[in-house]
Amino acid sequence: MTAAPTPTRLTVGPHTFDALAAGPADGELVLLLHGFPEFADCWTDELIALAAAGYRAVAVDQRGYSPDARPEDIADYAVEHLVADALGFADALGAPRFHLVAHDWGGLVAWALASAHPERLLSLTVLATPHPEALYEAMNNGSDQRERSQYVRLFRQPGHVAEQGMLADDAARLHTLYRGALTEELIESNVRRLTEPGALTAGLNWYRAINDELRVPAGKITVRTLYIWGTEDMALGRDAAELTAKHVSAPYRFVPLEGATHWLPEADADRVMPLLLEHLAG
Repeated sequence: MTAAPTPTRLTVGPHTFDALAAGPADGELVLLLHGFPEFADCWTDELIALAAAGYRAVAVDQRGYSPDARPEDIADYAVEHLVADALGFADALGAPRFHLVAHDWGGLVAWALASAHPERLLSLTVLATPHPEALYEAMNNGSDQRERSQYVRLFRQPGHVAEQGMLADDAARLHTLYRGALTEELIESNVRRLTEPGALTAGLNWYRAINDELRVPAGKITVRTLYIWGTEDMALGRDAAELTAKHVSAPYRFVPLEGATHWLPEADADRVMPLLLEHLAG
């Protein structure tokens, strides 16, 4: 039986990040990036399966989620800094090239990284999140994506309105974000960490650092790509998911998971992992 992931720490620039690692040290690196509001342990099942397949799998509590990587300025959460962090993780792990796997906000970082630094990637896998340009197009083409994305505008309101709303009544709204898709143990663990001073604000600053068009800069993808999307995703609709194909000019596979929600790493690892392992093997 494969051992549980081991806690580790990665230093990138002035920040130190908490991470989970599994698998042989000499295995090909698979770097996993979480979304909002999640942490590295959303990937626990994937880390164990990747390790069993011989990969060196590392998931990181990203900028704002690691207590020792929590700058206060909103500008410090701009996408270019998040991309630089991810490249720094790979550098710290001694991997000139690596497989990148990402979910939700981590997916936006992954698309941006893949378009700007394709030479660093062996493959790209994104869960839930469409290519940023596909998302922008869907928000402006009359589909239901603009309505689905209204929560982003709430998150961006000044005066910490979103934090106050999510943390009221013993973080009742924060609990409901997970929509019953996660185990109670993981929900309580997430909520406990997000209620630490400054943690939720740091996670929301990812949204606040993007421009008023809600447009994350990313170009054409030239890396072999797997994109998995859940048909019951409340935040990200089919239109943006299907538009993603035109932004990839490399071998590309799009897999809609029937009945799956937004929380693919935690709730659908059993369906994600066979697809991921096939993709990584290339």
